[in-house]
Amino acid sequence: MPLPVVVAVEENSPAARAGLAPGDEIVSIAGQVPRDIIEYRLLTDDADPMIELRRGGLERVITVSKDAGEILGAEVSSALFDQVRTCDNHCEFCFIYQLPKGLRPSLYVKDDDYRLSFLYGNFTTLTRFTEADLERVIDEGLAPLYVSIHATDPDLRTRMLRNRRGATSLRWLRALLDAGVEVHGQIVVCPGVNDGDAFVDTLTGLLDEYPELATAAAVPLGISKFSTEPALRPHTKEQAAFVVDAVHAAQEDFVAATGRRVIYAADEYYVLADRPFPEAELYDDFSQHENGIGMAARFAEEWDGRLAPANSGGFFQSVDGSEFEAYRGPRAQAGSVTFKARRNAPVTVLTGKYGEAVLCPLLARGGHGDVEVRVVPNTYFGGNIGVAGLITGEDVAATISGDAPGRRYLLPDACLSNGRFLDGVAVTDLPATVEVVASDGAALREALAGA
Repeated sequence: MPLPVVVAVEENSPAARAGLAPGDEIVSIAGQVPRDIIEYRLLTDDADPMIELRRGGLERVITVSKDAGEILGAEVSSALFDQVRTCDNHCEFCFIYQLPKGLRPSLYVKDDDYRLSFLYGNFTTLTRFTEADLERVIDEGLAPLYVSIHATDPDLRTRMLRNRRGATSLRWLRALLDAGVEVHGQIVVCPGVNDGDAFVDTLTGLLDEYPELATAAAVPLGISKFSTEPALRPHTKEQAAFVVDAVHAAQEDFVAATGRRVIYAADEYYVLADRPFPEAELYDDFSQHENGIGMAARFAEEWDGRLAPANSGGFFQSVDGSEFEAYRGPRAQAGSVTFKARRNAPVTVLTGKYGEAVLCPLLARGGHGDVEVRVVPNTYFGGNIGVAGLITGEDVAATISGDAPGRRYLLPDACLSNGRFLDGVAVTDLPATVEVVASDGAALREALAGA
């Protein structure tokens, strides 16, 4: 198992005073080899931990003088020190299978690891979950967790996951809920597979079998031009409207039975169905904001200053690695690179086709009718991909390359990881200067204040 490597040491921290340095390999803590950042934090949370480290091929033991609960102050290289538990499902709608060749290797990792669910909010199907995992989740308080449900009918779920364990793995969901673990669910709705009556049956199944779920999200499948599954097809307007209506009806049932709405439809459904977005108060605490649930409403609340910006992140950030704040940290790296144009320049906000539906009415009522909202067509992935988080550098370059000089471009940071798009293009490679703005309403309002 690879050892965790210290990559940074906070000045004047217990780690710094004890002599830990970048490049040190952590062999053990209190005699135990940590498997992941969770165990690392638990072990270093104790008072005066004894750390065995390797430096320059030589091993030494140091005792760090610190109080219990005091942060050690040493950042390590990754979230998981042992092997990522990969996914052995073969879902036809899995977006990993729809990626083109030639991207960075980390993007092709299919994880089904409950630890990444806890750390980053990744969804797990629980098909590789074990009794030992359940004990650890309960003993160490690893919550919330995020579970891909898709269907409550065992046969349908098995067919969707293409894994016979799909029929039985939701028993772990029941066990987690019985133990009082906070769990959020997801249903990827695929037309012709688990939509229509099957979707209604799943919503009924959630209420009957898993009413303790914190939230559940209904999200549409994404289809790229690289998909090899002939049965996959995007939602029609009528199918999207059906999902919205079914979710609203199920919310009434959940409220009557539990006092909570629980189930929500992704913002994309309201755009596809040409329906207005629900008001912010109908999303409760925006628990699945990063899953596209209530993003439009929250963005407007942030724009108006009624809500503080939420942590947000780009696509596949958990595999690329992010920093932690008490385990669950922001997926997007803090301090996005910003390239500013002159403030009196005409302004263009670059976004995906779904972002346009959010931004245009907001800018109009905010007195920014002169700001252009320009959709970046996603020709790189093609299909029905229209979210801002999957915008690529190649498509941004094609969108702005014909413009006259002097325009000010604003780009959401959700499509970047460490200053690069999914296709590997760096912000600095674009044919014009752009300004990278945090993907929240307050940041956009502030960026436009000096326009």
